[in-house]
Amino acid sequence: MNHPARARVRPVAGNRRAATPDARADFDTLVIGAGQAGLAAGYFLARAGLRFGLLDAGDAIGASWQQRWDSLRLFTPARYNALPGLPFPGERYALPDKDAVAAYLSDYARNFALPVRLGTAVTRLHRLAGGFAVETAGRETLTATSVIVATGANQRPYTPAFASALTPEIVQLHSSQYRRPSQIPEGEVLVVGAGNSGAQIALELAASGRSVRLSGRDTGALPRRLLGRDIYDWLWPTMMRPAVDSRIGRRLMRGRLFRGDPLIGIPPGALGAPGLERVAATVAVEGGRPVLADGRKLRDVRAIVWCTGFRPDFGWIELPVLGLDGYPIHRRGVADGLPGLAFLGLRYQYRMGSALLGGVGEDADHVAGRIIAHVVAGGG
Repeated sequence: MNHPARARVRPVAGNRRAATPDARADFDTLVIGAGQAGLAAGYFLARAGLRFGLLDAGDAIGASWQQRWDSLRLFTPARYNALPGLPFPGERYALPDKDAVAAYLSDYARNFALPVRLGTAVTRLHRLAGGFAVETAGRETLTATSVIVATGANQRPYTPAFASALTPEIVQLHSSQYRRPSQIPEGEVLVVGAGNSGAQIALELAASGRSVRLSGRDTGALPRRLLGRDIYDWLWPTMMRPAVDSRIGRRLMRGRLFRGDPLIGIPPGALGAPGLERVAATVAVEGGRPVLADGRKLRDVRAIVWCTGFRPDFGWIELPVLGLDGYPIHRRGVADGLPGLAFLGLRYQYRMGSALLGGVGEDADHVAGRIIAHVVAGGG
C-alpha cells in the first residue's frame, strides 16, 4: 500500500497520548525500511498518533522475501512468526514459505494503514538543527524530528575477496541471487557455506541430479522435534531473553555476527545424500580454481553458489554512530549520543531472536517508545 508522504495515520485502539507535531519538520518520525522491523515500528508509532512515514526501496511490500529462492521455507513455525497485533495465519506449527511471508507483511501494512512509500531508496541521512534530513534517489529531501533505521540484517551480499580471481568459466551466484537449480549449468557445483541456506541449496541441487560439493565448517545441527515437541518450543524462550546486553550475553555473542547458525531439522546424515559431498572450507584460488583448507584443488567446478551471508551497509549514514565493524553503536537500538536516532532489526540487537520475524516486536516496542518520548519532549 502506497500512501502520500505526509499522510497522518489514524490512531488505532489502545493509543498512547498523541505526540505534538513538530512544525519545523515534515515528519515526527521517518522509518527507513518497510520490512518486518519497519512495519513493527510503524505499528507502535501509529498507536501514538505520530506523523510518520515508512520509506522502502522495493516495488512491493515483502519484495525481499519474494526474491529468495523458490523452495525457501522458514525454520520457525507460524506461531513464532507474528508481528505485534496480528497473528501469522495458518496452522500453528506449519513452516511458511517465502510467498506466505511476503503476503503476511503486505496484509500487515494494509491492516494497520501504515504509510509506506515504495520505490523510495534512501541515499543519505544527516543531521539538521532540531532533527534529521533524509535524501532519496529521486533527489527528494525529507526532514524529521527522529529517524528509525530499519533496513534489517541482510543488506550487502558478501563473497570473499579471492572470488574475483576465479576463472570466468565458473558461473558464480550469491545465495541472494539463487532461485532454482535450472539457473546452474550442468556439471560439478560448489556450494560455499554450510549453514542452513547452504545446506538447503546443496540438497536441492543434489536432488536435481547435480554433483555437489558443500564447503564449510560443521555448524552443528538441531532436530526438528525434541521430546515430542517442535524444537522452537524449547528454543524460543532462550532466544527471547535479553542476554545480549548482559556481560554473559556479550561474551556469547562475540564473533557470532557473521557465523552460521546450527542446522535446523537437517540431520547430519541427510548431507550424505547421493551426489552430495562435504568438503573443507574454501580458502583461496589457484590458477583460477578454488582451493580448500586441506589443500585440495577443485578442478572440475562449473558453478559456485556463495552462501556466505551478508555484511552491513550503513555508508549512507553521515553521522558518528558506526563502529569499526560497520555496525551501529547503540544501546537496545537507541544510538549512542544522538537523541532521536534509533536502529531496528539488527542481528543480536538485544536478544538472540532480534532479527527474526517473530522476535523483532519487543525491540520495536522499546525503540518506538524511546522515539515517541523524544518527539513528545520536543526533539532537538
